[in-house]
Amino acid sequence: MPPVTLPNDLPGFWKIFLFTTAYDLTHYLLVGGVAWFLGYVLCRSWWANRKIIPEMPTWADMRREAMWSALSVVIYGLVGAATIALSKAGWTRVYLNIDDFGWGWFWGSVAVAIFMHDTYFYWTHRLIHHPKLFRFFHSVHHESHNPSPWAAYCVSPGEAVIQAGIIPLVVLTLPIHPVAFGLFWFLQVTIAVAGHTGYEFHAKWLMDSWLGKFFSTPTNHIQHHDSFKGNFGLYFNLWDRWMGTNHPDYEKRYREVVGLIGSR
Repeated sequence: MPPVTLPNDLPGFWKIFLFTTAYDLTHYLLVGGVAWFLGYVLCRSWWANRKIIPEMPTWADMRREAMWSALSVVIYGLVGAATIALSKAGWTRVYLNIDDFGWGWFWGSVAVAIFMHDTYFYWTHRLIHHPKLFRFFHSVHHESHNPSPWAAYCVSPGEAVIQAGIIPLVVLTLPIHPVAFGLFWFLQVTIAVAGHTGYEFHAKWLMDSWLGKFFSTPTNHIQHHDSFKGNFGLYFNLWDRWMGTNHPDYEKRYREVVGLIGSR
């Protein structure tokens, strides 16, 4: 393995940083903007019965979320640029020729990256809820008791560094094409924003099927914000079920939100 060398051409490094930051910002603004426009403007009345917490976040809350999100995008951009520098030095498992691993692995690597991220997110998220760490890392995110889509990246700089750690972790351990990584990153932005929209858009029957035991839901994460208790997963509900960290009223809350049992 060749030695790690920092880029001598700092202007070149900063060009990469601008690219990675713009890439993440574009995704975040696109997905968050669509979610906000649909849920808070166009379909607000139509979707009111699916609002998990009936009240709307305040404009002050959304401005605060947007400001912290902007800082998080910069941190993710820096970590992304540093990871590309590692790749150029030959330290990652990124490959450029799809034929090296085939189309099957191209799509498989996206799925594996998602499962890796879900595991990473669950355990780091649970860790920073420890009383000795919460104030330093996670309290900024939990200022949003009733989050909006812009709460997805509303985290402290310390938590942003921790969560950005999935970027080098994936490319250092997993053979992955840059386009496959881009798809994975777009999916994680989408899931993170969806979990903070404040609306439950899954079907009424979900919780009575195996899918409800497998996937997480916006209700799961909004309940986490509302109660500070359990529900640490991101994409899936597997680790919470395996570790016994689901909120005891999670399934009941889901059924209330989708209208299967008595009103909230």
